[in-house]
Amino acid sequence: MTKIKFGTDGWRAIIAKDFTVENVARVSEAVSKWLLERKKNPVVVLGHDCRFAGPLFAETAAKVFASHGVKTIMAKGFVSTPMISMGAVHLKGDLGVIITASHNPPEYNGYKLKGHYGGPLLPSQVAEIEAIIPEKPMSFESKSIGEWESDGKIEYADLETMYCEMVEKSFDLDAIRNSGLRFAYDAMYGAGQNVMRRILPDITFLHCEHNPSFMGQAPEPIHKNLTEFSELIRISENIDCGLVTDGDADRIGLYNSDGTFVDSHHIILLLIHYMVKYKGVKGKVCTAFSTTPRVAKLCKHYGLELQTVKIGFKYIAEIMINEDILLGGEESGGIAIKGHIPERDGIWMGLIIWEFMAKSGKTLSELIDEVYEITGPFSFERNDLHINEDLKQKILQNCNDSQYTSFGKHVISRVEDLDGYKYFFQNGDWLMIRASGTEPVLRLYAESETKEKAFDILEDAKKTLLN
Repeated sequence: MTKIKFGTDGWRAIIAKDFTVENVARVSEAVSKWLLERKKNPVVVLGHDCRFAGPLFAETAAKVFASHGVKTIMAKGFVSTPMISMGAVHLKGDLGVIITASHNPPEYNGYKLKGHYGGPLLPSQVAEIEAIIPEKPMSFESKSIGEWESDGKIEYADLETMYCEMVEKSFDLDAIRNSGLRFAYDAMYGAGQNVMRRILPDITFLHCEHNPSFMGQAPEPIHKNLTEFSELIRISENIDCGLVTDGDADRIGLYNSDGTFVDSHHIILLLIHYMVKYKGVKGKVCTAFSTTPRVAKLCKHYGLELQTVKIGFKYIAEIMINEDILLGGEESGGIAIKGHIPERDGIWMGLIIWEFMAKSGKTLSELIDEVYEITGPFSFERNDLHINEDLKQKILQNCNDSQYTSFGKHVISRVEDLDGYKYFFQNGDWLMIRASGTEPVLRLYAESETKEKAFDILEDAKKTLLN
C-alpha cells in the first residue's frame, strides 16, 4: 500500500491514483482510533470543497467514522476550509476534517485536519495520526449514509449560513455596501463563491460557478493564474479593488484599481497598520520564514513583538492558540487575525481590507502609501522551477553546503536557513530557495525596491542554479 504522508497542510494526492476511496478510508480509520484514545464520545465536523468527487470522499470518511462509533456532523453542500474550522468551534467538535487539495491543480484532492480550537491540527498530533494509518482499512460499507443518520451517528449542519451570520456580526457591511466603492471577487471556481454572493450580492463576480475542473488551472491566487481577473479590473476602469480566494477559500489575493496584483506581504502590512493605528488593537505578530522583513520594520514602529516560524500555517496556529497574537501570516496568502479563529481565511481578510477602505475613505494605493511611509516601498516576486528530483536535490545540497556566494551580480552578505535558504544581499535585497512541501517544485522568492529588480534577482538565480 502507498505510504500516506501529510505535508505542510494536509495530505494531497492525485485523484484515482493515490487519492482513492480506500486511502481516504485508511486515513479516516487512523483519525477515528486517534480520537477514541482521547475522547469517550468524539465528534467530527466534516465537509468537502468544490473538487471532483468531494461528496464521495466525504461520505467515505463519514462511514468510517460512524462505523467506529465517532459521531459526524456533515456540512450541507460544498464549504470552505474556514467554515469547517469555525464549525469545529461553534458545534463543539473534537476535530474538523475537510476534503480539499486547497490551491493544488484540479487533478488533486486532499485531506485537512483541524483542531477543536478552529485552526490546523498541531504538527505533533498530525504525526501521531500519520503513524497509525493502517495498511488496509476495515470494512465500512455495512450501512448506508441514511442508515447511519437513522442511528444518530451522522447529522448535518448548515455551515455556510453559520459563517455568513458571523460575517454580519463581525463587519460593518453597511459601510462597505454604502461606501460608493466598487468591488470585484474572483472565486477561482472555489468554495468561497456562495458566501460572497450572499453577503455582497451587488459586486462584480468572476469564476463563481461550480466547476471541479477549474478550467484546467490550479486555483492558487497568484498573478499568473489571474490574468483574466486583472484584465477585467483594468478594462472596467470602475472597480476600486478586487479580491481573490483559492480553491478552499483560505488564501487571499488582492488587486488594485488598475489591475495590479497586491501580494500577501502588502496585505499583511495593511492589516497590521489598520488594526493598530485605526482600531487600537495590539498583540504579537507571527509570520512564516518566507515573509518580507518589512514586517519587522512595521512591528518596530508600532512596538509589536515579532516571531518568525517555519513555513506551514500549523506552526503559526500553534502559537495563536497559546499567546495573544494580533496577526499570523505567510507569503502564500494565508493570514489569520485577532478576534477570529486561528485559521487562514481569505474572505475574512478581504473584508477587513474593504472595511478599511470604506471607513478611511482612501483608495488601496493611498493606504499602501501610508505603509510605505514606515517601511519604504518594495516589490516581491516568485518563480516556481519545475525540475526533476535529482536536480532539485542537487541544488538543495549545494545550498546546505554553502556552495553559493553570489547569484550573478548579487553578492551574498548573510544566510538564514530556518526553513529553506534565505540569501540577503549587501543592499538589503534578498532571495529565498525552498522546496515545496506538497508539489514537485523548487520555489524561488525575491524582494527588491522595484518589480524589475526583483525579477532581475530571480533571473540571475535561475541561471546560477540551472548551470
